[in-house]
Amino acid sequence: MKATYRRAGAFGLALAVLSLGAAPARAASKEIERLLIQVANLQLQVAELHRLVNDNAKEIKRLGDNVGEQNAALRKTLQDQRMHEEALQATLKEMAERLSEVTTAAATPNMASAAPPTGSGDPGAPAAGGTSVPPPPNAPPAMDLLSQAYADCRRGNYDLGVQSLREFLRIYPNTDRSDNAQYWIGECYFGKENYAEANDAWDVLLRDFPSSDKIADARYKKGLALEKLGRKKEAIVLYRYVLEHYPNSEAAKAAKNKLNPQ
Repeated sequence: MKATYRRAGAFGLALAVLSLGAAPARAASKEIERLLIQVANLQLQVAELHRLVNDNAKEIKRLGDNVGEQNAALRKTLQDQRMHEEALQATLKEMAERLSEVTTAAATPNMASAAPPTGSGDPGAPAAGGTSVPPPPNAPPAMDLLSQAYADCRRGNYDLGVQSLREFLRIYPNTDRSDNAQYWIGECYFGKENYAEANDAWDVLLRDFPSSDKIADARYKKGLALEKLGRKKEAIVLYRYVLEHYPNSEAAKAAKNKLNPQ
């Protein structure tokens, strides 16, 4: 009888030990499962963050490209506006000189039959020291050609502007406005971003019209063209030249800003 009790007690003790060992195992298994779930969630979060980083990087690149395009468009617009303003000022100057000439002629009828003096406001008059070359029969008036050329430049029709200016120079090669026409050929090419042709046009001005009042502007604009062509050192030489030799000109102010940007 006692033996039976002893066997039953041993069996119960074994069950108790087994039950005590199973409880920590189940607890450990649940902890592992919980940790695995957390790891999986973290991996999903990392993947989502990686996707967001990539999306943000793409968006930043897109915005950067847009900003670059907008800056380029803005620079082109400002350049066109400057050219249009200069063209308008040139046209106004031509008209003012023409008006002054007409007014003077009306006020002094006795001089109306006299030949216009060299360097007068007539855009077809011979330049100082130049030889008068009569225009061919039925040639368009000089003022009409210049006005059309300036209007084309203001509208951005640079090819038509060059065509009108070259036609003016063909018909009126040596007048007090021929240097302006040659200068504006360079402006038209510059507006087209054809900087090499612009540089060549201003070289012709410097060579053929050394006493022109556009010399300072031409040298400064040559600097801009050379800078666009990647020839920065040559451009700086021109800016310094303009600043030294034409210190009171608008070109000198612009050259100073290029040499000492704010």
